[in-house]
Amino acid sequence: MWKQVLLAVAGLAMLFYLGGLAWLYLRQEKLLFQPETLAADHVFALGDDVHELQVTVPGARLSALHLRLPAPRGVVFFLHGNGGNLANWFVNVDSYRKANFDLFMIDYRGYGKSTGRIESEAQLRADVRAAYDHIAPRYRGLKMVIYGRSLGSGLAAGLAVDVQPALTMLVSPYISMKALVAAYYPFVPGVLLRYPLRTDVDLPRISGPVLLIHGERDALIPAQHSTALLPLARRGRQSLIPGAAHNDLQDFETYREVVQAALAGA
Repeated sequence: MWKQVLLAVAGLAMLFYLGGLAWLYLRQEKLLFQPETLAADHVFALGDDVHELQVTVPGARLSALHLRLPAPRGVVFFLHGNGGNLANWFVNVDSYRKANFDLFMIDYRGYGKSTGRIESEAQLRADVRAAYDHIAPRYRGLKMVIYGRSLGSGLAAGLAVDVQPALTMLVSPYISMKALVAAYYPFVPGVLLRYPLRTDVDLPRISGPVLLIHGERDALIPAQHSTALLPLARRGRQSLIPGAAHNDLQDFETYREVVQAALAGA
């Protein structure tokens, strides 16, 4: 009898486990993306040289902000992390003005004022490329810099493979989303992940310089991810920011100096 009870309990546990895996497979966007919406009439008060626009993609419109200077050396195409929206990501604008670089940033589907919802990695990458193609003609002959922060670092690496910019900056990057999920959810088979985001595969295919920036105290995506990625880059360089964690990098003067120096040398 006890054997039958144990078998029944094991069967029930397996049923719950498989059900949980099925939920994770179908609803993993809930875990990976944490958008915050903004009212359609929200006003970004960032100065007269910051312009709000929309990029039309299949089935959605992406909200974007664009710092446009009179005679910039180039543009930083910035892909932000998995939380918040442009209201809290479009920061340190004066640093870009000082470096004489325009700054262009989108909100992914469902973030801020952007419509639609994220449904696949292919869709997400296509949206990023559409936004890049929207502004790239404006900067022919100037310096193109691809910048990705946290979630955006994997997207930035993939875009850099396609467009081969003057400089790629990956800030708080991960080896792959698969590796990151394995560290937090070791019970989840990697095959179920629909957003593998393989930075480690893309990085060796970037021919230009790559700067990896990481906070030394980052507990969410440990700095070991940057250290592991560094030898994969053809022309890689790493900068670890003392005292910085994951969400406060932009508050450190050392970080701002590293970014400005990288732009000056682009």
